[in-house]
Amino acid sequence: MTKHEQILQHIRSLDVGNKISVRQIAKALNVSEGTAYRAIKDAENQGIVSTIERVGTIRIEKKQKDNIERLTYAEIVNIVDGQVLGGRNGLYKTLTKFVIGAMKAEAMMRYVEAGNLLIVGNREQVHKLALEEGSAVLITGGFDTSEDVKQLADSLELPIISTTYDTFTVAAMINRAIYDQLIKKEIVLVEDILISLEDTSYLTTSHTVEKWHELNNKTGHSRYPIVDDDLKIQGIVTAKDVMGVSPFVEVEKVMTKHPITVTPQTSVASAAHMMVWEGIELLPVIGSNKKLVGIISRQDVLKALQMLQRQPHVGETIEDLVTRHFEDVSTSQDYCFELEVNPQMTNHLGTISYGVITTIVTEAGSRVLRKYKKGDLVVENITLFFIKPVQIESKIRILPKVLEVGRKFGKVDVEIFHEGQIVGKAMLMAQLIDR
Repeated sequence: MTKHEQILQHIRSLDVGNKISVRQIAKALNVSEGTAYRAIKDAENQGIVSTIERVGTIRIEKKQKDNIERLTYAEIVNIVDGQVLGGRNGLYKTLTKFVIGAMKAEAMMRYVEAGNLLIVGNREQVHKLALEEGSAVLITGGFDTSEDVKQLADSLELPIISTTYDTFTVAAMINRAIYDQLIKKEIVLVEDILISLEDTSYLTTSHTVEKWHELNNKTGHSRYPIVDDDLKIQGIVTAKDVMGVSPFVEVEKVMTKHPITVTPQTSVASAAHMMVWEGIELLPVIGSNKKLVGIISRQDVLKALQMLQRQPHVGETIEDLVTRHFEDVSTSQDYCFELEVNPQMTNHLGTISYGVITTIVTEAGSRVLRKYKKGDLVVENITLFFIKPVQIESKIRILPKVLEVGRKFGKVDVEIFHEGQIVGKAMLMAQLIDR
C-alpha cells in the first residue's frame, strides 16, 4: 500500500467531526507534509473531509446523491463567509431546514426543531432557546453572542455562526447553494454506471494471449484492460491486437500501452465524447492511485445519456432556460423557431449574451439534425457571426437549414432574425452517433 493510500485509509478511520491538519497527519504517519497535503486534497475531492476558512479541515460524512439537497453546517459557514463562535464539533452535522427568525421568540420557537438552522439577528435569548431545541444558529449583521451561549453551543455540539450579511441575503445565498447542488445531482458520473472491479474481466502483464482466448470464449467480449501485480493499469488488449499471434506470447507485448482512462468522478457526457472522438468501445476506470476500479462500455454510456434525457430537471441551467422558451413554428417548407429574450439571457449591457446565442444555435441545429437522423450528436464546430445586438424582451426567429447529412456528420446553417432583419448567422458541424 502506498503512503497516499495509507493516509486516505487513516482519514476514513477517523470519527466524523475530527479536525485534520497536514502537520498532524505527517507526524502520525511519518510522511512528508507534501504527501499529507496531497492526500487531504484527494480526501476533500472524495467528499470525506471539508475545509472551512478560519476553522480548518474536518472529517465529514460522505453525502449520498439522493441527499444532496441537504447541507452540512460546515458548508453553510463557507457559503455565508461565516465565523464560528461556538459548537465547532457539530459542523459536520446535516441541517434539515432553515428557519428565518423575524417574529417574537414564543412564535418563532413553534417552528424551530432539532436539526434546523435558525437565521436571526442580535437576540441572545433566542440564540439560547434555539440551541436548547437542538437547532444551530446563524447570526446575521456581524453580531456576536454571550459567552454563556457559546459554552452551551460547545456542550451541545451545535454550531453558532456569525455572518456580516443581512437575513435576506443569507437566505438567498443558501437557496442558491441548494439550487446549484440540485443541478449537480442530475449530472451522471462514471461512478454511477461503471462495472465494478469484482465484475470486470481483466488480464495481468504476465498472462499470455491464450488467456485472452479463454476470457473471450467465457465472456464473449474482446477488449480487456491489462494491469500489473498492484492492479495499476498498463494497457488494453483487443481482438485486433491478438489476431494471428501465437497463444504463448505475453499480452504485454501486443497490448496498446498508455490507454485513455477516466476516473469515477468524470461525467458520463465527457466519457461519451471521448469514446466517440477516439472510436473506443471500452474505457478503464482508475482511482487516484492509477489502480483499476472498473470499466465502462460505450453501450452503457449511451444508454445512461438517453435515460438522462428522459429525466425531469429539478434545477434549471442556462441551457434549460433557453430550450424551455424555444417555440417551434416550423412550416412544411422551412424549420423555424421563436424565442423571447428574457433578462436572464442578457449580459450587463442588456443585450443577448454570446453564450446564449451559442446555445440557441446548438439547440436549433440539433433539433433539425434529429429530424434527419435519430440518435445523439456531439457538436464539433460552430462558426458564429454577430451582426447586430439584440436587446432584452426582443422576439427573435431562428431559421436552421440543413446543408448536408452524412453517415457520421451533419452540417447546418442557422440564421437569426429580429423584426425581419438578420442579427446573427452561424455554421454548425456535428458528429452523429448511432444509438
